[in-house]
Amino acid sequence: MARRGLKEDTGLLRQLPLALLIWGLFSVMMWVPAVYALTLNDHPTSRSFFYSGILGLVTVTTIALARAGRPSRHGVLGQLAALLSTFALLPLFLAVPFHDALKTTSFLNAYFEMVSAITTTGAEMFPDPGRLNASLHLWRAQVGWLGGLVMWIAASAILAPLSLGGFEVTAQGQPGRVLVGQGESVDPRGRLLRVAATLAPVYAGLTLVVAILLLAAGDPGLVAICHAMSVMATSGISPVGGLSGSASGLTGEAILFLFMFFALSRLTFSSDTAMRGHARLDQDPEFRIGLLILIGVPALLFLRHWSGAFEIASSENLTLALRALWGSLFTVMSFLSTTGFESTDWAEARQWSGLGTPGMILLGLSVIGGGVATTAGGVKLLRVYALYLNGMREMQRLVHPSSVSSATGRNRRIQRDGAFIAWVFFMLFAISLAVIAMALAAAGSDFETAMVLSIASLSTTGPLIEIGAEAPIRLIEMPAAAKLILSGAMIIGRLETLAFIALITPALWRN
Repeated sequence: MARRGLKEDTGLLRQLPLALLIWGLFSVMMWVPAVYALTLNDHPTSRSFFYSGILGLVTVTTIALARAGRPSRHGVLGQLAALLSTFALLPLFLAVPFHDALKTTSFLNAYFEMVSAITTTGAEMFPDPGRLNASLHLWRAQVGWLGGLVMWIAASAILAPLSLGGFEVTAQGQPGRVLVGQGESVDPRGRLLRVAATLAPVYAGLTLVVAILLLAAGDPGLVAICHAMSVMATSGISPVGGLSGSASGLTGEAILFLFMFFALSRLTFSSDTAMRGHARLDQDPEFRIGLLILIGVPALLFLRHWSGAFEIASSENLTLALRALWGSLFTVMSFLSTTGFESTDWAEARQWSGLGTPGMILLGLSVIGGGVATTAGGVKLLRVYALYLNGMREMQRLVHPSSVSSATGRNRRIQRDGAFIAWVFFMLFAISLAVIAMALAAAGSDFETAMVLSIASLSTTGPLIEIGAEAPIRLIEMPAAAKLILSGAMIIGRLETLAFIALITPALWRN
């Protein structure tokens, strides 16, 4: 009887559209900040989230009953469209309790805040932590955490079968098309439920471990849970304005640093779900090139800082040098994973050397991004690796024009079609960057501001807005048109341009 009931529940879940499942999940999770506000005797905020959660569940139930017995006809592409609606339309609902509880801002600002959170960008409309109460800080971190979970599941269950999201570099299918004959493509909803059942406990368990470690290191409960959710989702959302307001200090930074490695490769938490590749983490090209960047860039920054300190005759303190090295190491890792947390020793590194902030390096790291099928954004390390292999091959042909490639079976497709597709994506990323920057310039932003905002939104690295330019950019002072442009850019950066092309191609929907 229990097994029969489980099958009936699974059948009901398979009949519900993906967008309704996600909407229902976020509606239930609204009761978490409602209960938290109730414990703080903040009854107006508690009512806002409690009633909004009820409204969401009633709406989802009504639509589900109206659509009973009408399964989706579009398969995985339909799920991709539902994923787009999640990032573009669901924030309209998520902004309702946020706007009602805050009461001192416009609904557009609340919508922008929710888009920033659900896309794991972490761009702050209210950089002053005192502007929001504890429940609103928890809600922002929670939306970012759930958005990261949605992308973790969608990467394996939706993007991988369509050869999108970075999988197109090594997959045998064309981007946007499901391979004919794949058993996984027969039941896309079943695949989605299996992946969710596998990854969700891992994601929640890792978050709980980080929170417990931060609590043991001295962080208050709210700060520990928000930073734990932010590092797993790579959102960079903090209730205290970043790590400078954290009580855990260097120990907390070390904990966050270790768990940022999950954003460098999908093999850190699961096996490859789309293709046969490197099963060992130490042989995974994404992880290896990520380690190369993680070691090389701080070393160059340290030498740059050391030369600056030598010029001003300030090389007598080894402790400051080690703190500067750690600040560079943590910050490079944070922005490579598109988390965006800034080490408290990052400022010490600048003061020790007498040099300014190397903002261009942080922008470049965010553009590179993390691994495929992770919560990180950016171009992705696998595409960078494909372009590197192709560049090395072209350099060999310049010296030996008649040489034959010695690539193995795993790297042969990366050097040929994979490198071409990676280059196409990189060009689409560059075109999107130019278009968004021009749109922001038309809305009144200067060149530097437009470039920083464009890179921060497309790479889903919101904290760049605070430290990428010479002076922090205040989003709340920007015109409404610029906020809408940035909202669209964050959605594009989260789903990537190839996914949008797949959604607007009529031939793919007819197949």
